[in-house]
Amino acid sequence: MNVIAFVTQKGGTGKSSLAVSLAVAAEERGLKTSIIDLDPQGTAKNWYERREGTGGPEVNAIQAGQLDAAMGILKKQGVQLVIIDTPGVDTPAATAAIQVANLCLIPARPSIADIEAAAPTVRSITRLGKPFSYVLNQCPPGRSIRTSDAFRVLQLSGAVASTPLAMRADHMDALATGQGVTERDTTSKAATEVRELLQWALNRMEGKQHGQETRVA
Repeated sequence: MNVIAFVTQKGGTGKSSLAVSLAVAAEERGLKTSIIDLDPQGTAKNWYERREGTGGPEVNAIQAGQLDAAMGILKKQGVQLVIIDTPGVDTPAATAAIQVANLCLIPARPSIADIEAAAPTVRSITRLGKPFSYVLNQCPPGRSIRTSDAFRVLQLSGAVASTPLAMRADHMDALATGQGVTERDTTSKAATEVRELLQWALNRMEGKQHGQETRVA
């Protein structure tokens, strides 16, 4: 069972919407997927309540102290991928998520403020000896010098997912309707980017080669 934890101490990076869309894309791929919501704001839990019986990944909103037990239950249920959404602050919940993760993803917008704000998260992950990658999210659509520059900076400081995700209304609209972006419009650019991120993350966890060439849609 693979575990991806979305962790960052910077709010407003699109962490929760990215987590739920990645989980939906994994289910569509045939992976039995579950979301754990450790964030008191309950964004993933509220998203799940808006799904209106459309199936897909379940969301379990729990406390940090319940995480180990929940992981054991999900493994017995045959879950293949767990995606954990954490608070946008440094809390025991974020630490617990890092400890059980096979891969920690740090969403960051292509700005110096976001990159600097991620530094404490990187230190926490490194201290616990867990693999991580930045994910450039909410990037300007199209070819952007800002995105390219941020990508190069993050390459120097650690791994960065090869697909930046652009700022697109699909993410906000899908979150509001209890969908993933791959459900809302299967052929959209947002859907393509999420599928590419999923493939990249799966390759990373399986130890396969994963390119670092940036592709900006």
